Amino acid sequence: MTDDFSNIFPLSTTKVVKGSRRIAREKVLQMLYAYRSSGEETNLLFEHIHNRSFNFGDEEELLQPSKILKPAEVIEIEADVPIVWMKSDLIFLKKLFEKSLLCGDISDNIIKEIVSNWEIDRISPVEKIMIQIAYAEFVYFADVPPKVTINESIEIVKAYSTDKSGLFINGLLDTILNRLKNEGLINKTGRGLKDK
Repeated sequence: MTDDFSNIFPLSTTKVVKGSRRIAREKVLQMLYAYRSSGEETNLLFEHIHNRSFNFGDEEELLQPSKILKPAEVIEIEADVPIVWMKSDLIFLKKLFEKSLLCGDISDNIIKEIVSNWEIDRISPVEKIMIQIAYAEFVYFADVPPKVTINESIEIVKAYSTDKSGLFINGLLDTILNRLKNEGLINKTGRGLKDK
């Protein structure tokens, strides 16, 4: 009997993934989550998550043919597929991260106001961060339609949290968007960006 663990821990055959705005939003979510959890310097978080470099410990041990990877190590390797970014998507990623960092306290305060009968601690960190990112897109990205921001936020939060999170985020973002419009803070220009 041979020890063939390839069926237990199959590794991806994907060598690279093409960057997109969806992946950029997911990376910003990951960076902001890490920032809120660790307080690590934002430039280090950006480099780590954007470039995805990992270290599983002793390199000599890892390279031994008999080394059996732990499930968490396999997941990290799977997540370590390099992303090939187009320049425009990389610019979007950097700007979204920077602007989202600026919106943390603002979005938290707005959430507290909107859900006054709901304890803020009951809202998951992923939901709070997704609202923070959407808020930044609403205010600082004139070329992104609000409907795109809301739809992307719903899909991402469902992937990283729960299906119910999508409904919750949808309602909050609609309310936030209307509030920002009433305050004159939404400046969307171009074909398909202005509400009729």
